[in-house]
Amino acid sequence: MIFLITYDRRAGRLRSLRTFDEAERPSANDARLEAEPEQISKGGGLEVGLVDAPDESVLRKTHSHYFSDPLSRSVESSTESSGVGD
Repeated sequence: MIFLITYDRRAGRLRSLRTFDEAERPSANDARLEAEPEQISKGGGLEVGLVDAPDESVLRKTHSHYFSDPLSRSVESSTESSGVGD
């Protein structure tokens, strides 16, 4: 799986988490490119990136710093798929 992560470095919290299947890699990259202007407009305060992991539980272990804030747990309930093929 591919995860598009938007992390607010200043607030120290995860802003969004989107998932894509491997076949959707071009769409994931497009979504990352669409999110980057917001990162720039926020003065570099947002971190936007794609991370490959077998599933979200592995992502949460390997990139735990994105999920360490208690507010990031609320992202679990709002985690969205890319919507492609739904």
